[in-house]
Formats: sequence, structure tokens, C-alpha cells
Amino acid sequence: MAFEIQPAARMTVLPEYVFGRLNALKLRMRQEGRDVIDFGMGNPDSPAIDPIVRKMKTVLEDEKAHRYSVAKGIPHLRRAVAGHYQSDYGVDLDPESEVIATIGSKEGLSHLSLALVGPGDSVLVPEPSFPVHVWSAVIAGAQVVTFPISNDADTFIASVKETLKKAVIRPKLVYLNFPHNPTSLCVDLEFFEKVVAYCRQEKLFIVSDFAYKDITFDGYRAPSILQVPGAKEIAVEFLTMSKSYNMAGWRIGFCVGNARAVGLLGQIKGYYDYGLFTPIQVAAIEALKLPRTETEAVARKYGERRDILIDGLNRAGWPAVKNRGAMFCWLPIPPQYGHMDSLAYSEWLLEGAEVLVSPGAAFGRAGEGFVRMSLVENPERIRQGVKNIARLFKKG
Repeated sequence: MAFEIQPAARMTVLPEYVFGRLNALKLRMRQEGRDVIDFGMGNPDSPAIDPIVRKMKTVLEDEKAHRYSVAKGIPHLRRAVAGHYQSDYGVDLDPESEVIATIGSKEGLSHLSLALVGPGDSVLVPEPSFPVHVWSAVIAGAQVVTFPISNDADTFIASVKETLKKAVIRPKLVYLNFPHNPTSLCVDLEFFEKVVAYCRQEKLFIVSDFAYKDITFDGYRAPSILQVPGAKEIAVEFLTMSKSYNMAGWRIGFCVGNARAVGLLGQIKGYYDYGLFTPIQVAAIEALKLPRTETEAVARKYGERRDILIDGLNRAGWPAVKNRGAMFCWLPIPPQYGHMDSLAYSEWLLEGAEVLVSPGAAFGRAGEGFVRMSLVENPERIRQGVKNIARLFKKG
């Protein structure tokens, strides 16, 4: 009888990866010679900004840069992050105790969950949500309690109050993510002021995912939660180089804010990794030195794509509203196709229009009835995708 390794019990709670099913279908179609236009994963299609790449190449020539690095990030990089927060948000950070480098924000969020929660703990996650906010806590052994996402502070706080009343285990922390993935909802500083005040009162720690901080449109600028006086007492914030600087594959991000939480994250990371490759860290310093015009140009590209997509979908008979931030559009399934759930509708678009979108259900039960479209195709292909959808709609 052949021996078969048995998975850990935690593996039984992880659901089927919906994106894997659609990506397999996309791959099969492309192997058949069909030109699938991919609005699925939020994977930037442009290369990293040129000065960043040049700096990386230079540092690669230094043999000492190929050795193990520092797990929490080299000092110069942590100082650069602190400087970035001071110049962009007027926030003072101690680079020694309130800044840590992570291998992308997803890794940091996952390891922070291991550091802060476990069996017998509970966390709050607004839904729909980026999957790692839920599943990192689940993998850590905590119970996840969801409530409806809102960018109105009073509504958001009312939902948390109601959820706390019903919670069997009192939640220890709450996740925030604005500009939001997948819904693209945005907030102003007043939202954070009210939520910080409420969470301080309720002794709820805040984990703010600020991945899309620079991807904003129409004059809107996303605030940092750390701009709220005293927020560092109850919050950390994650930022990433992936979207603002087209450095997705480089895997570099940061956790900043509450020194105790940052220290705990550093402690657990010490058991998992030896830090980021030094040339990547030095290239990130170069990125953070760039003038704001560079990240504004990246945002402008996504804004132009948003306009082409939303205007085109409206003409095609798919009602859509323009978002103020993030590199996604969150779209309700048109009423005439409301008999389909989000996965079935996504498969129908893929087969019939050769357009890949993400089903809303992949982001939790509250995402049902919606799909997410990432702005990662160039303008010409976006126009073609809209034409394909319009043609499919006419067929019924």
C-alpha cells in the first residue's frame, strides 16, 4: 500500500480557488488560438519606472549585495519610507521601530495575522474583501466575522456595532482597505477620523491595507489612516511598490505604524525569511526618491483606461459608474443577465466574448451579483473587449 502524506487540518477550510478555474479555461482558449482579453488579475502590464531598473542593474554588480540582507529592511530603506510618509502625508515615523520591509504587502499581511491572532481570537473583515484579509486570519486559526463594506463612516461604524453585539468571540482587530479591492470605494480623511475614534473606544486594533494609495483619479488623493492624530496607537498600515511603481513582480512592501505590532511582525518574519534581496531594496529607495509626477503618470494611465472601459460599457448597455481610485472597476451584472451568478456570468463572457473578468463571489458572499474588471489591458484591447461584449449582448 502506497504511503500518502496527509494535509494539515487547516487545509480543509481553504476553498476552491475560483480564479484557477477561469485561468485554466483562459489557457485552453488561448491554446486553441483564441485571443482572450484579460481583465482578471490586477497585474500591472507596464515595466518598472526606468530609473528604478537602472539602479537595480548597478547594485547587482556589487558582489556584497548578493549576501543575506536584514530581515526588517536595510536602514536606508526604512529611513526612505519614513521620509516618504513625512513628505506625502505629514506623518512622523521612527524608521527603527515603526517601519518594516515586507516581501510584498500580501506576505506582510499574512505574517502579521500569525503574529497577532490565533485559535480563540476573532477578527472583523468588511465584505467583499481581498481574499488575504480573510484567509490569512483563518490560516492563523482565528475566526473571521464579516460585515458589509461602506465608505460612509457612520454606516461603517453602525455595521461594526451590530456585528460586535452578535459576535461570540469579541474581535481583536479590523481590516480596512481604501481605495478598496475589489469595489474601488474611496474615503476621505474624515472617515478615518471617525473610525479611529470608534476603534480606540472599543479597543479594536486596525490593519489598513493601502496598496492603491497612488492610483487615484479626477483630483482625488487618498489619505493615510496615520494622518489621524493618535492613529499609531491602534493601527498599522501596509503599502506596496507593486502598483504605484509597476514593481509587482519585485515583491516589496512595507508595514508602518504601531511599534508593538511592527516589532511582532519582525519577530515572526525572523523565523521565515532573511529579508529582501538587497538590490531590490536599494531600487525601492530610488523609487521613493522619484518626484510625485512619476506616480501621477502611472495613475493617469489607469484613469484613461477607466474612462475608455466605463464609457464603452455604458454605450454597450452595461450601466457603470466611474470610480475615484484603484486599478479595478466593480460592476453589477446587468439586470437582463441577473439570472446568472457571478461565476456563470464570468464564464459566459469568457466563452462568448473572449473577455476574462473576476467573479464577485471570489471576494466573498457579498460580492455575488458583481464582477471586477482590472485595468491591465492597453486602450486598444480595452476597446476591442468592449466591442466583443457589445456583440455578445446583442446576441442575447
